[in-house]
Amino acid sequence: MRSLWAGAAALAIAATLATAATAAEIRVGFSQDAQTLDPGNHRNRETETIIRNLCDGLLTRDAAMKIVPEIAESYRQVDPTTWEFKIARGLKTHSGAAFDARDVAFTLERLTKDNALGGQTSPRKSLLGPLVSAAAPDEATVIVKLSAPWPILPAMLPFQEMLSAAHVKKVGDAAVATQVDCVGPFKLVEWRRGDAIIMQRDPNYFGGAKDIPPVGPAKADRVIFKIIPENATRVAALLAGEVDIINELPPSALKQVEASDKAAVAAVNGTRTFFVAINMAKKPFDDPRVRKALNHAVDRKLIIERILNGRATALNGVMSPDAFAFNADLPEYKYDPALAKQLLAEAGHPNGIELTIDVVGAFKPTAEAIAALMARAGIKANVQVWEGAVLSPMWNAADKRKDRDLYLTSWGNGALDPSDIMVPTLRSGGRGNAAGYANPKVDALLDAAETEADQAKRAQMYKEAQAMVNADAPWVFLWLPQDLYGVSKRLKGWKPQADSRINLHDASVD
Repeated sequence: MRSLWAGAAALAIAATLATAATAAEIRVGFSQDAQTLDPGNHRNRETETIIRNLCDGLLTRDAAMKIVPEIAESYRQVDPTTWEFKIARGLKTHSGAAFDARDVAFTLERLTKDNALGGQTSPRKSLLGPLVSAAAPDEATVIVKLSAPWPILPAMLPFQEMLSAAHVKKVGDAAVATQVDCVGPFKLVEWRRGDAIIMQRDPNYFGGAKDIPPVGPAKADRVIFKIIPENATRVAALLAGEVDIINELPPSALKQVEASDKAAVAAVNGTRTFFVAINMAKKPFDDPRVRKALNHAVDRKLIIERILNGRATALNGVMSPDAFAFNADLPEYKYDPALAKQLLAEAGHPNGIELTIDVVGAFKPTAEAIAALMARAGIKANVQVWEGAVLSPMWNAADKRKDRDLYLTSWGNGALDPSDIMVPTLRSGGRGNAAGYANPKVDALLDAAETEADQAKRAQMYKEAQAMVNADAPWVFLWLPQDLYGVSKRLKGWKPQADSRINLHDASVD
């Protein structure tokens, strides 16, 4: 019955795509539609993945996550608070309009100035830290000024796509959400909301980053991001040969894809840390012995093996092992229900405790597995499922989360720098500090590391901060999963990146 349903779903997708099919067309079965096509008006990885095939950044990353120039030809730090970027000459937008340093300066100002998006401040402003101004003294030079030294600037620029100033001024900020004119390998043909985003190759594209060969126009004539939210339908479309890539391949479908003669599994270590935030403002979770008991009550390795099919790395702290300043010497909270019971008893709970784990629907099975393991340590854990639009704001506001217990969640660190994850989630008052964690010594280290130019000193500060967080246990430390994709065997020239980007500039199909 399941195979008949899956086949019917795949045929339905084939029918919707057939009218746009060409011999050199790449089709991506994608889990979410874009929220907008305005690079400055979102905070969503899936949206950025789509936009990145339309609009280039000042800098980018190669498949090994090395930062390289893209629209910029080179860049340098002039002094602790000044950076200079040299922009490639002769750039053209999709419409054929000239693009130069003035457009880059305009984009950076639009991202960081208050009310610069038609009266709205860009939700991406914080991603550029202390950037206070960007100016173009000539058509090939951009000077960026910071209010304080910020060594992470180059690592954060690959997330910011550049816009044409003339286009924004012509159509208005609101229209930028659906009308695209920038420098990029593909140009927008049509956005069918909730269904598909269709792009075609820009023959006048300058070629992209010189450090990522081959340089030149995109190889594919067309790209279609077909929006397929349901996992089984996305897998069925891949196995039927109707799409060439699917993102968020569920671990349960790995064997099915691997056994196929049409597709294969592609995997890369992700940049999203999963954890259970513990509400430290509420008893009994204000007691570190209780928080440590929760950590000893969860067999992370068993869940990785059984639910994630081994496709994750257990973590003892905040950072990915691939990140700058990762502390590999953190003590492990080994699975030990007896020790968990002992710690609870020492904290005044010899009969255990009862709590609720908040979670969105997609991760309910994981939360239920955590709850089952906690039961062995005398912890009665209930699982409550919420809509993401309700749950995240609730836990990120101290007054709203005051009655909550635990929150199974994650945080992305696409920059692979501690600042990108530790500051928002673990600094006092951080916008993603769901646990309400506050340690003045950690705050001082994070603040000092933000402006420290010496990378060795900076790394040591972050390692010390990670050790303190590990000891304080504001989270149940979990894992860093791989990003899993299903890929057609006819697709060439593409492999996944740790920052979740699906870069189709060099991809082609047989």
